[in-house]
This record gives sequence, C-alpha cells and structure tokens, in this order.
Amino acid sequence: MKIDELAQDVKEQLPQEAQQIFVAAFNAAHSDGLSEEGARQVAWSSVKNQYKQGDDGKWHIKADETANPNKPITMGGY
Repeated sequence: MKIDELAQDVKEQLPQEAQQIFVAAFNAAHSDGLSEEGARQVAWSSVKNQYKQGDDGKWHIKADETANPNKPITMGGY
C-alpha cells in the first residue's frame, strides 16, 4: 500500500506523518502474513501509539512521553 491508496477519510483525518506510520505498519504486518483486516488493525495501533483523535475528528500528535518514536511495533498472537 502507498499513501495515495489510503481511503479518503483516513487521508483527511491523519496528518502526513501519521499516514506514513499507518502505511509502514500496514505493509510490514501484511508482508508478515496478516490478513488485510489484521494489518489494518496493526496500522491503527501504531498510529495510536503516537497520536490521539481530537474533538475535531482529526488525529493530533500526543504531547506527553507516551509518544515514543523508538517504541517497536509489536503484534500479539504469535
């Protein structure tokens, strides 16, 4: 998946950096054998590690220490 292939509502809600996180996590999970739905769940979890949804419906970077760009992406069930 590429950023320009994201659904329009995802592109409107997520800032550019969060879109990049989403796509990278989706592609990694999908190449590891997860279904498209499973990869999408991993991608949203990755975004939620660093962003939170505001009252405006858009996602904003978290201002506290829970946003850790060096935190590895982990998947359960293995």
